[in-house]
Amino acid sequence: MTIQEFKSACSTIEQEYKAKIGQAADLAAVEELRVAALGRKGALTELLKGLKDFSIEEKKEAGPLGNALKAALTAAFDEKTEFFAAKEINDELNKVNLDLTLPGYPVAKGHRHPLSVAQDRMTDILSRLGFEWAEGPWVEDEKHNFDLLNIPLHHPARDAQDTFFVDGKMPLVLRTHTSNVQSRYMEKHKPPLRIMAPGRVFRNDSLDATHSPVFHQIEGLYVDKHVSLADLKSDLTAFMKGLFGNKAEIRFRPSFFPFTEPSVEVDVKCVFCQGKGCNVCKGNGWIEMLGAGVVHPNVLRNCGIDPEVYSGYAFGMGVERLAMMMLNIKDIRTFYENDLRVLKQF
Repeated sequence: MTIQEFKSACSTIEQEYKAKIGQAADLAAVEELRVAALGRKGALTELLKGLKDFSIEEKKEAGPLGNALKAALTAAFDEKTEFFAAKEINDELNKVNLDLTLPGYPVAKGHRHPLSVAQDRMTDILSRLGFEWAEGPWVEDEKHNFDLLNIPLHHPARDAQDTFFVDGKMPLVLRTHTSNVQSRYMEKHKPPLRIMAPGRVFRNDSLDATHSPVFHQIEGLYVDKHVSLADLKSDLTAFMKGLFGNKAEIRFRPSFFPFTEPSVEVDVKCVFCQGKGCNVCKGNGWIEMLGAGVVHPNVLRNCGIDPEVYSGYAFGMGVERLAMMMLNIKDIRTFYENDLRVLKQF
């Protein structure tokens, strides 16, 4: 084959297959022609085999011609394939009563979980009282979870019946409260300081209407000169009335916690029975909301703060318990059952 014959063959193949592509009736016919032209034994493949007999100079001229022919045929096949693919889609659409100009169906939007809503409301009130957000680890050493907080070795909270212990080279626990944030923060910062520590905590409790082995707490700490129980009562009263309204009835009862002295329990009159007594408040008309007190001098001393110069108060509250009051939910398990009929109400 001479170079002139090669050129003539290229022209003939291009004209022949472009004509056949134009007359193809469907995708199957286009694919059949593609194999006949570009397959292993196709017309173009057989033609290009003759390049081995050409001289180097002839190959320089014939090679680009062969490549151009292949590109032209490939483009023609692709164009025809796209045409039939679009035609197939249009034919299917014409079979159904579909108005493409109509807007799409609205997509259902998610929303925040009621516990997140309740926690945001609580932290918003605390932030307006001057508290800053602080966080700490969930898996904690006993030093920061117990020792620095003046919780002795014989305290029942350090038993396996109340605390989840983690296997490891050193004693680790799933934090039983977010007080570990307080101890860590006081180690690294000097007064005055005012923080809130929201987060998840873990206790070895059975799941019932008012208890859960996994729940959420918000703890607060305020340390400065001349901080007293009066400051604590003032701030917590403002906080509770911010949550439940100015008509909310609040009471402070003497109590005991290893990390505060004096200590108090803060109760709110039950919103479910208006103080008459029900299963939620266990018949006494009041619901315990949180524990609080003046920070024990040992805790300040353990964290490197001089109790002769500074004093402070601390408090801790369960988000679930407050959320139950805020949202009129009588069973804590409601928050974890993921019943959309309930969650959509909030």
